[in-house]
Amino acid sequence: MKTLNNLKDYQNVINGNVIPSASGEKMDCYDPATGKVWATIPSSNVEDVEATVTAARTAFPSWAALTATERANYLRRIGDSIAQYGDELAEIETKDNGWVIREMKYGIIPEITKMWYDAAAAAIKVGSKGQTEQIGPNTLGFTLREPVGVVVGIIPWNSTLWTFTVKAAAALAGGNTVIIKPSELASVASLRYGEIIQNILPPGVLNVISGTGAEVGDALVRHPGVNKVSLTGSGRTAKAIAQSTADNPKPMVFELGGKSPNIVFEDADLAKAANGVTVNGIFTGNAGQLCCGGSRILIQRSVFDKMIELMKEEIATHIQFGDTLDSQTSFGPVANEMQFKKICSYIESGQQEGGQVIVGGRYGGPNLLPGQEKFAEGYWIEPTLLKVNSNNLQVCQEEIFGPVAVVIPFDTEEEALAIANDTTFGLGAGVWTSDLNRAHRMIRSIESGNVWVNTYRIVGTELPFGGQKSSGFGTDSVLEFTREKTCYIHID
Repeated sequence: MKTLNNLKDYQNVINGNVIPSASGEKMDCYDPATGKVWATIPSSNVEDVEATVTAARTAFPSWAALTATERANYLRRIGDSIAQYGDELAEIETKDNGWVIREMKYGIIPEITKMWYDAAAAAIKVGSKGQTEQIGPNTLGFTLREPVGVVVGIIPWNSTLWTFTVKAAAALAGGNTVIIKPSELASVASLRYGEIIQNILPPGVLNVISGTGAEVGDALVRHPGVNKVSLTGSGRTAKAIAQSTADNPKPMVFELGGKSPNIVFEDADLAKAANGVTVNGIFTGNAGQLCCGGSRILIQRSVFDKMIELMKEEIATHIQFGDTLDSQTSFGPVANEMQFKKICSYIESGQQEGGQVIVGGRYGGPNLLPGQEKFAEGYWIEPTLLKVNSNNLQVCQEEIFGPVAVVIPFDTEEEALAIANDTTFGLGAGVWTSDLNRAHRMIRSIESGNVWVNTYRIVGTELPFGGQKSSGFGTDSVLEFTREKTCYIHID
């Protein structure tokens, strides 16, 4: 990579070329563990957007004309390449947004590799998708699946390689060309990932452009040459996109986060549940910065005190602060200064509302990593549990998006269900019980796009992942990146 004042200097990927922005302007990138600048990225503008959309549109006809098997072969080659570049990508994302290296190497990298292989298989399956009907004695009707065209994937700062892969692999498998617009707060991993992939694909089939959402993101979604937009991000961004495209409507996928309940009944395996609602449910996975993180922990009152003790043990045993590039570290910083300040304010306001800190509550490098000057200005927040007695508090209703969860007692199944559904969000939910009938009742009654029983946060491309209510709509599946055409043939 080029260097500028000892900083890594990353570039856009447009039409098979790795290039700076047209203006030459750049933006700084901060390592959240240290709070220091470590790289630069292009500060692109509408001129770069025009070049990117033109490249994707030019590449579309030939990419769409390939057979499903030919596209699948490209996708498998991308999956194969991750074995060569996986360690590099893992380290870049760790420095880009704070994911600890062991989660990247042993969790995210294997999963995104699998996604490319799954997309290759799905390309072949969807390529033959369709139905045929005898409409009348002389009329035959049938449907075809066609690519949508140019797809823009707008991805957030918390899990860039994952969301990049989810969108790009499925859209490419469906025969579309793709433009990825990463968050300006964490673009490096996406730019490098795009550079690796473009060495495999024909020019213009996959492009990555960095810049602000207000300029680059808005210009992309408005562009008449863009046929579909897939956003993983905030409700505020979704609203802005909907307004920007009001005069030029196009299909959308919106995955907008959540305030997910993780419900523990008295008949559950409490030891497993304690891990499932703390370490796995909210605190690992980029310091709680996950859209489906179980940030509302509901515990039946009869086992409340016992569960609290088990949860404390799980956190003490499994949470290890330290250098994010050290394989022993299990818990890293939050991704950026803006998010750090937001989460800290929620910890303070939650206590002012009457919440009681039962675990954690501290923040800042000097408090959590004393004597380690390297991390003194990093964005470190301790895993925090706030016991509350009402779901009406601000910390219970608003998405904090960090290592903070509220703990709420309940008495009956009906009360648990009422609390679980008392939110504008509907992305994920967890249920911990040994009662199969109860599990099925909760699955059917919880207003959520995803429900886990006696586990949490397991996802796979084999099944859709999407939200209800203000958590969004649509999914990043190969089928949804195609459109159905109905045809009729009349024979005299």
